[in-house]
Amino acid sequence: MLYTAFLFGLISSFHCIGMCGPIAMMLPVDRNNPTKKTIQILTYHLGRLTAYGSIGLLFGILGRGLFIAGFQQKLSIFIGISMILVVLIPEKKLAKYNFSKPVYRIISGIKTKLGQQFKNKSYTSLFTIGLLNGFLPCGMVYVALFGAIAMQSASLGVIYMLLFGLGTVPMMSVVVYINSFLTLPIRNKIQKVIPYVAILIAVLFILRGLGLGIPYVSPTNISLFVQAQANCH
Repeated sequence: MLYTAFLFGLISSFHCIGMCGPIAMMLPVDRNNPTKKTIQILTYHLGRLTAYGSIGLLFGILGRGLFIAGFQQKLSIFIGISMILVVLIPEKKLAKYNFSKPVYRIISGIKTKLGQQFKNKSYTSLFTIGLLNGFLPCGMVYVALFGAIAMQSASLGVIYMLLFGLGTVPMMSVVVYINSFLTLPIRNKIQKVIPYVAILIAVLFILRGLGLGIPYVSPTNISLFVQAQANCH
């Protein structure tokens, strides 16, 4: 199931263009030195990946706790259904109940710190911009976190979110270099594909939980148990 993380990151990166694209375009990078500019962009991405890996660790631990409790298959089905609901519920309506409300002041503080970092062109600032960017609320990240929980392992939760982050790197890098080719019609067409990819990934999680005996897609209870034992050792 780890491959779904990179695939989803790759597709959802087109959504990120609208949400995080302005941040990427405003990065204080060297416009005259291509080599330095590339290193600066990679530093920014390293910050984002660090943020994704950190929250992947937390949600992976949560998933591990549920696995120990014996809810692994039910959890996989629940997460698949939750992914579908997140996709189907209108974004404006979902925003009224998003996860950022209970920590609104923290999010506001992150945005303030983020704005301050653009005044400095150091690598530390670029890393910090990426780190803070990674912690900002995002519907696509929420969906990816469901996948991290389903991994039922702290290490796999980290890997899942890192792969998701890596999937967003190509397009988010292109935005820094060239943004004129991504016209509104093109972005609108790509945006329409994202929900279908998310639902496909959700269905894979549901099938995984059903234990239908389909190799690599829906293993039986015994296969899941053996795999879990292997992961423990």
